[in-house]
Amino acid sequence: MVEEKQFLSMILMSVVTLLMLQTSFGEHLAEESCTVQILVPGLKGELGDKGQKGAPGRPGRVGPPGEIGQPGLRGHKGIMGRYGKVGPSGFKGAKGDMGDPGPRGPNGDPGLPTDCSSMRKTIGEMDILVNQLSSELKFIKNALPSPAAVAGIKETDSKIYLLVKEEKRYSDAEFYCQSRGGHLAMPKDEGANNAIAGYITEAGLNRVYVGIHDLQVEGVFTYVDLSPMTTFSKWRKGEPNNAYDDEDCAEMTASGEWTDVSCNPTMCFVCEFDKDNI
Repeated sequence: MVEEKQFLSMILMSVVTLLMLQTSFGEHLAEESCTVQILVPGLKGELGDKGQKGAPGRPGRVGPPGEIGQPGLRGHKGIMGRYGKVGPSGFKGAKGDMGDPGPRGPNGDPGLPTDCSSMRKTIGEMDILVNQLSSELKFIKNALPSPAAVAGIKETDSKIYLLVKEEKRYSDAEFYCQSRGGHLAMPKDEGANNAIAGYITEAGLNRVYVGIHDLQVEGVFTYVDLSPMTTFSKWRKGEPNNAYDDEDCAEMTASGEWTDVSCNPTMCFVCEFDKDNI
């Protein structure tokens, strides 16, 4: 209100001043072809009514991104989705425990009549053969050094002979046979001697050590198990001759004949095993 009074006072002073100027310079004003109009602003009017809402303006510029807000609360679990594709098969698992025995099945149809006696005989022969093969297999696992060093196995009714194609001195050869439950071969009859001789020939050898020597008493040959040689011998003509006073062991040639030789040279040999001890 004070400001309005001041404003009105200023206007009145301006009007008075103009009127005084008009009186002093009246003559000059009369001579002017145009009159001077003074526009004086009026009083400030009352506020008008609020106009209608204008049309929305154009979108403003995109402002800078705001700061990352705090994570919201975890939502509820959604519904189960569709089943996916079938994956590859996994590795085979370990064998499970044996289940309980199932119920007994019905009896089968009666078989055809047969000759039981002949079948029992065949089965018995097969059992004997299986036991024999099992014993030989066990013997082979325990006695053989390596397949390349063995020429095979020969046997008689009571003996098994193993020809070792690995040259050793006489004492080492006997130790080898003893460590496997036998001795160097001791041919105590014609059948055993022929079996060993045939074995040597089949192996492509000329001679092998056998279990005969006179290491205890010079000139008195015995078997390596110290049993005497009283019923059988197969010395070559002129043997034993103890050449150079250094022939205390014996060898067998492919012909089956024996000769006394030194115990120091190395040669192949034949081991002997009792079937009852295998």
